[in-house]
Formats: sequence, C-alpha cells, structure tokens
Amino acid sequence: MPPGPRSEGRATREGGTAKTPPRRAGHTAGNTAGSDGRRVPLSQASELPRWLVALAGSAEKMTVPPSLRPPPGGGRHSAILILFGDGPRGPDLLLVQRSSSLRRHAGQPAFPGGVIDSGDDGPAGAALREAAEEAHVDPAGVDVVAILPDLYISRTGYRVSPVLGWWRKPVPVMPGDPAEVAAVARIPVADLADPARRLMIRYPSGQAGPAFQAAGMLIWGFTAFVLDRLLALGGWERPWDAASVADLPPGTALTGLQDPVA
Repeated sequence: MPPGPRSEGRATREGGTAKTPPRRAGHTAGNTAGSDGRRVPLSQASELPRWLVALAGSAEKMTVPPSLRPPPGGGRHSAILILFGDGPRGPDLLLVQRSSSLRRHAGQPAFPGGVIDSGDDGPAGAALREAAEEAHVDPAGVDVVAILPDLYISRTGYRVSPVLGWWRKPVPVMPGDPAEVAAVARIPVADLADPARRLMIRYPSGQAGPAFQAAGMLIWGFTAFVLDRLLALGGWERPWDAASVADLPPGTALTGLQDPVA
C-alpha cells in the first residue's frame, strides 16, 4: 500500500535513515480499538501536545478532494499510521522506504501501513500492527489520537484510513523484513516544511504533484499529498517555490497517486 537504502544501524533521532541488519469522516480514537495502543479521546487529551490536539481537530474535519473520495462500498480497506514523535528538533514523523524488490510501491517512501486483516481491531489495530512489523514500533508506547477521513487511491483500489498517533514512549526503530522495508527514518517536521526541500514532481501523464527531499529520500505521490496536507493543517507550511518542477526519476514504479488533486 502507499501508504529507504539498506545497511547497518538504527534510525537517528534527527531524521537519519535506519537501514537493515465505509467511513465518510474521521472520528476520535476513543471510538476505535487499537492493538495494544492506548486510545486518547481529544476530550481527554491533557497528556498530548497542544499542537497535536489542534492538528487532530482540524484533520478530522478536513475536506477530502473529490478525486480522493472512496466510491460507495468500494476499495480494499487499509490503514496507515501517521506517527508523530518529539525529537531533538521538535516534532517528527516516522516513514519507511519500501524495498526495491516489491511488486507494488517498490522503493517508495511511505507511512507504515497495509491491508486491514480480519483479526485486526479496525484501522487503528492494523496501523499499529503494520508499524510493529515494518519498523519495530512498540504499539504499547503509541497513543492513538484520531482516525482521519478515508482516502481512495484509484490506481491501486485502496481505501485508506489514516490513523493519527502520538509516540508517547519511542523505541529505536529499524526495518522489519528487509524484503519489504529497506529503511526507516524519523523525519523532523522542520525539514519537511523547509522550502529548500520542497518541489513538484512531474509524472509521465504531464501532471505534477508535491514532493519532498528529506532523510536521503524523494517523497512523492500519496505520501507527499498527505504530508502536504498535514503541514497546512498544522500551521507549519512556509512559502515555497511550486514552480520548481522535476521529472519523476526513470524506473520509478508508477503506483499510487500521480495526478494533481482536484
């Protein structure tokens, strides 16, 4: 699902890359079940950072562009974990880079996530399970804050539930199965908001979409769209040159969101 290179070591706290050894609106996490993760309703969010509470409130009510609205009863239901932590440079986000050998999303940076299995406790349970499998995140150290409105990726047929989480007790992270995940990174929000790291990527269709350069990765497609929305909703967005356009690198797997969002 749409939601980095292989070597030794673990993720740095400053955004370094660790390398291998039908819902129509969002709702608060208090109404969902996780997989060992703690649920924190926004009405009882005194333990959460104020900026995260504000972001969750805005994101739950965000308007989904028509091109990303799931069709009635359509889409293979999956979930991603949007996991915020507190790093040395302020808030950061956890991303993984898919292995280049995968049939789908090969080499793409993404939020941890995957298809919701029958044994999962809904989107939150699936997102936490996938984060544990892909990056060794301990679900017991994550507070599930909210589940955001579903997004639909027409090219792959996934209906994605973004799960917003707070990393209350971070642990060292690293790729799980190197056949699926090549790298893991905690990326500071400050880097994602840096205008020098932002650009537009032109797809083979001729259309262009937002992208980021961070932790040695080119982040594009569906993941970049979600990051772009988070920066705007969280008040982190800074003016940047949207006229800076680069072509999608040759050989990049064409899956996920590739056209501008209407």
